[in-house]
Amino acid sequence: MFFYTEILFKLNTKPINMKIYNSPEGIIIGNSNKFYLLGKLDWDEFVNQPNLHQKIKEKIASISPKAWDESKAMIPIGTQEIWAAGVTYMRSREARMEESKESGADVFYSKVYEAERPELFFKSTPYRASGPGDPVYIRRDSQWNVPEPELTLFVNKDGDIVGYTVGNDMSSRDIEGENPLYLPQAKCYDRAAAIGPCLWVPEQPIDPDTLIEMAIRRNGAKVFEGQISINQMKRKHKELVGFLTREMSFPKGVYLMTGTCLVPGDDFTLAEGDEIDITIEPIGTLTNPVTFKN
Repeated sequence: MFFYTEILFKLNTKPINMKIYNSPEGIIIGNSNKFYLLGKLDWDEFVNQPNLHQKIKEKIASISPKAWDESKAMIPIGTQEIWAAGVTYMRSREARMEESKESGADVFYSKVYEAERPELFFKSTPYRASGPGDPVYIRRDSQWNVPEPELTLFVNKDGDIVGYTVGNDMSSRDIEGENPLYLPQAKCYDRAAAIGPCLWVPEQPIDPDTLIEMAIRRNGAKVFEGQISINQMKRKHKELVGFLTREMSFPKGVYLMTGTCLVPGDDFTLAEGDEIDITIEPIGTLTNPVTFKN
């Protein structure tokens, strides 16, 4: 009888997966399609609380849900930096080697994929990044621009992974392929990083079978779509965080994009007016239109 009751309990119990939204009204908590307005709290202080999931759970237990439109969500960030990891999936290794073959730099990407030390690089400050619905930019001095959909970790000030969001690590492949020393120019420019639509704070680490899906639309028609499971990633999340925080401190926490898994073919480049959808369930969908900087 106890065994039967226990099975029924497990079948009828859904995990409590808190979503933290940043909005003009302040911090919003989403849970089971209900929204809880916490108001104008300090984002950095809020997301760096110890036992964040439990603190959120306790917070919303004493307030009533309210109607709220998710389209009002802003970029889920305070003063955190955004960093990124490279060549963590086999497909990324292959793409990086192909684009850098003429320069002779392809061997570096092969080596870093197999090496103990991962590739980590600074991606964006908060004020250069885009949130849900915001445009992402393509460089005017590049002929080969692509989005790179990535699971993005939120690491708190103590170095613990406490949340996840959807990331887009925009990249100018011809610039990086010409010379690996041009990586900062290929990766770091205004609106070259997008994250959102929320910061998802689950009870347990994300399921390794979670899918990342991406669709790119041009004039209303899909010109690319694909998906891959994050279990295809060679490196572990804690491994990447361990290297990132080994000799650097992040007193307000940090976002870490974990590497590219879906790479459009070599004949594809983004165009002004394209729209990018990146979905990671149960986090949500990050949508960004594509344009040039004015």
